[in-house]
Formats: sequence, structure tokens, C-alpha cells
Amino acid sequence: MPDPSNKNEEKESPLHRVPYEKPPFTLSQIKNAVPPHCFQRSILRSFSFVVCDLCLVFLFYHIATSYFHLLPYSLSYIAWPIFWVLQGCILTGVWVIAHECGHHAFSDYQWVDDTVGLILHSALLVPYFSWKYSHRRHHSNTGSMERDEVFVPKPKSRVSWYTRYLNNPLGRVVSLAITLTLGWPLYLAFNVSGRNYDRFACHFDPHGPIYSNRDRLQIYISDAGILAATYVLYNIAATKGLAWLVCIYGVPLLIVNGFLVLITYLQHTHPALPHYDSSEWDWLRGALATVDRDYGVLNKVFHNITDTHVAHHLFSTMPHYHAMEATKAIKPILGKYYRFDGTPVYKAMWREAKECLYVEPDEDAGSKGVFWYRNKF
Repeated sequence: MPDPSNKNEEKESPLHRVPYEKPPFTLSQIKNAVPPHCFQRSILRSFSFVVCDLCLVFLFYHIATSYFHLLPYSLSYIAWPIFWVLQGCILTGVWVIAHECGHHAFSDYQWVDDTVGLILHSALLVPYFSWKYSHRRHHSNTGSMERDEVFVPKPKSRVSWYTRYLNNPLGRVVSLAITLTLGWPLYLAFNVSGRNYDRFACHFDPHGPIYSNRDRLQIYISDAGILAATYVLYNIAATKGLAWLVCIYGVPLLIVNGFLVLITYLQHTHPALPHYDSSEWDWLRGALATVDRDYGVLNKVFHNITDTHVAHHLFSTMPHYHAMEATKAIKPILGKYYRFDGTPVYKAMWREAKECLYVEPDEDAGSKGVFWYRNKF
């Protein structure tokens, strides 16, 4: 076994399992290692990221709508994909800021966070409060086989019959394509890949099993935000044409949704990460059952949600602009319980799709309540 204190060796071995035993440290000890200013939220600094992102969004929009029609026809086949990718990446950053609002990490004022989050998420066709509450439950139950809310792995006995026939290169391409393009709307509308409820669950249903009675009014507000955004988009399509709307808004939104699913999938799906049933699960071990990834320059574009996710699960109200400093501070405390995987994202996506098909406990392990990913049928 490698020495966890050897940083170079650890970097070369990201697939070595994270310990599943109760850690020898507490959440308070982790928090004490973080500089106190990392927990301070600045409304001005937070808004500066909103302004910066939106300025880039409108800059790319202006360039596309004002100059692309002047290009030679052949060059437009290059210009539009570049616009889609750039706009999709920046809008993913906008999505992340709205996500931060849902965690009350944007400012010290809840009403400010909810107002900004509702506007930004509605513009991206996300039901802000609906997702805020289900995502909060995800953070409260990360790694739990019974109560986690997103990308909950299935034991072998509950895997769909067709999964074994998709366990090949072509099948993985099809599965990944469907997941990245349709995964997010399917999760919102039908709870696909989410927690198993005893009845139909939908993020747009105020009376669904995801929400309590005190949540319902805000779910209606989320639905109203989606309806308002849809009405605006309908009028734009009626004025500019559906093709114009698809090129300017639809394709970048698909890229946002794809990145959202990919980021979440890779944060919580890894051969080295354990999952726990109710006999073993506790909050701290669940929060540590996630992995930081490296998206290169996109780490900054995505406001470091990709490479500081462990710290985010430990301290979700911490603003993103302090998360990198906090991550560096907690690594010595977490030791071998911290997992970073610098595998290129496209390779990691393919590897996880191949290796992480279902979970089962180790037969020779001391506890049957700890589950690990498997891929053999």
C-alpha cells in the first residue's frame, strides 16, 4: 500500500480507496484549520462575479448577433460552435453563482441570495427553490444509499436489465450522450437518477414527496419563475424565430445542462469512493465521499466548484472565492480521507462510465454497510 503522506505517490494513485472507517478528526477540528475570514461573505465581491459573468454573456451575444451574419458562409460553421462553447461555459458559471445563492453563500442576507438565485436560475430554466431544497437534502445525506438525492448508485440486484448490454464502448457512448443532453431535465421532471421515493417525485410538483408543507409556497414561486422565463422565450421565438432562439439560447443552455450533469456525476462517482447504508452512514463520512477534479482553465470559469468540492460539502455556506484557500488548509487534517483526481475529464468520464455500474459491499470486509462500485455482471 502507498504511504498517504507521500504526495507524489498519492497523486499517481487516485484509485486507491478512501478510508471508510470513522475518521480520527471531527468537523470542528477541520473548521479550526480554516482561516476565519474564509467564512465571511462579501455582497460586493459576490456581485462582482455576477456582473463579470453577465458582461461576458452580453459581449458574446453582441458579437454573435452583430457580426456573424457578415462572415463568409463557410466561416459561420466555425464561429457558431465557438460561440456556443464560450457562452455555455460562462453561463455554467452563472448557474454556479445561483447555486451558491441556494446555499446562502452569496451574502449575509437571505432575501438577497434568494432574489438573485431565483432570477439567475429561472433565466436558465431551473426551478430555484425546488432545486435548493432537494440539493440541501443531498448535502444533508451525501453518500447515503437510502437518503441521498442525486446520482444514487444502485446495488446489483436493482440494476436495470439492459445495463449489462450497454457495458461496451458503443453502449457507453449512447448512455453518456443521453445523460449529458437529457439527464438534467429528466432529473427535474421525473427524478431520474435521484432518490427512490414511494411515489412519483417531480421538482415542479409543490405537493410531491420531495418537499414538506413549509416548502410548498416557494415551489409555486419557482414554477412561476419558470413560466415567466418560458413566456419571455416564447415571445422571443415569435419575434426572432425559433432557429434564432435555438442558436442564441438553446444550444448554450444544452451545454450548461451537460456541464452541470458531468460536474455532479464526476464529483460523486469514483471507484475509490464508498457509499453507506443506514447501518454505517454518518454525515461526516458521507461529506467526505466526494472528489475534487481538475478542469483546467474551466476551474476558474466555473468558480472552482470543480476543484474545491470536498470543502464545499464540509462548509456549504462558504463563498466560492475562499474555497481554494480553505481546501489547502484542510488537506493536512483530512490526510488520506481527502481525494483529488487529476485525470483528464474526458478520460475520467469514460472510466467512471465503464467501472462504476453498481455498488456492492466487500464480502471479506468487516462491515456489510459499506458499498463500493463494481462493473462485472
